[in-house]
Amino acid sequence: MAKKVGRPPRTFSELEIQQLKKLAPKLTKSQLADFFSISPTTLREIEKRQPEVSGIYKKARAERIAEVVDQLFNLCMQGNITAICFFLKTQGSWSEETSEATDIPATVVEVVLDETNKAAI
Repeated sequence: MAKKVGRPPRTFSELEIQQLKKLAPKLTKSQLADFFSISPTTLREIEKRQPEVSGIYKKARAERIAEVVDQLFNLCMQGNITAICFFLKTQGSWSEETSEATDIPATVVEVVLDETNKAAI
């Protein structure tokens, strides 16, 4: 049987997993790869070898998003117009665009001058 050559597969240590828990809510996967001095491809391979890494990342991101949505919703309930517009645009498919009517009939104006040159419409 041939011996495998090359580097051993990279995995995260307990310390790196703790760092991941702290950083995952704030960083993208590409930024995490940079932080750990690995390529994004290596990070994906680590997630395959250690499914808990992927789970930690997904859970931390979801929790942070939920916190931000709570804050946004609170601003909406306080009457913050900017927050309300943002929420409606991103969550309610709302748009400020107006549709232009294209089939508006033309208005005909007839001006008739009487004998004293006064205009009557």
